Amino acid sequence: MGGAHRDRIRVLVADEFALFRQAVRIVLEREADLDVVAEAGSGSDVVVEGERTRPDVALLGVSSSSLDGVAVSATMRERVPSCRVIVLTDDPDDATLRTAVEAGAAGYLTKSIPMAELIDAIRSVHRGDTLVPPDMLGPLFEGLFSQRREQRDALRLLSLLSRREQEVLRLLVEGAGNEQIGRALVISPQTARTHIQRVIRKLGVHSRLEAAMLATQSGIVEDLPLPGSQAAGSQAGSAGRPQPLATGSSA
Repeated sequence: MGGAHRDRIRVLVADEFALFRQAVRIVLEREADLDVVAEAGSGSDVVVEGERTRPDVALLGVSSSSLDGVAVSATMRERVPSCRVIVLTDDPDDATLRTAVEAGAAGYLTKSIPMAELIDAIRSVHRGDTLVPPDMLGPLFEGLFSQRREQRDALRLLSLLSRREQEVLRLLVEGAGNEQIGRALVISPQTARTHIQRVIRKLGVHSRLEAAMLATQSGIVEDLPLPGSQAAGSQAGSAGRPQPLATGSSA
């Protein structure tokens, strides 16, 4: 009996509404191969219960700020890598789907699907499949390809910046002003302002805010050097790591 129980698919059900969780639990536990091992009503509870019960599949609702299934799926992927996540949303949304896929979700479904389809989805992702509504595949691929193009374009623009200007851009992303940038780089606020103006001009944007948004939305912030990390950057380059942002002399 114990061995048969361990062969069942262990499921965690998470949603802000207790009624939804309980209803799903009742239906799932009628299936001979499914075992609901935990419920969670908040993102923090999902992680705690996930680490405690080690589920095979987690159903994560994304209908409220108290339970952000997209963000939690990324955390679960790190903390409980054996758990496959299915994001459940009230309405289909291309942006949420893309974010969920990038966060490591194995499935994306709406709460309007029949319960039989949800049960099949649990079994499917447990086998290693990835589930996306067929009518959303086109926008998903288009969005992912578009994002990659934007990242390549951003890297090309950033390669025009000197290392000092790249450091300034990183500080702009962190919300630093002229005086904060000056202190971080041991330069005057006026010199910091000059560097900012050069960054704005080279990136083809109109403000420091747009420059920061370009770096953030294209996903290249981690490629920007930290202030004072010249030596580390040189070592990384000599080790053979691509250095698209290392061109230009220090300003």
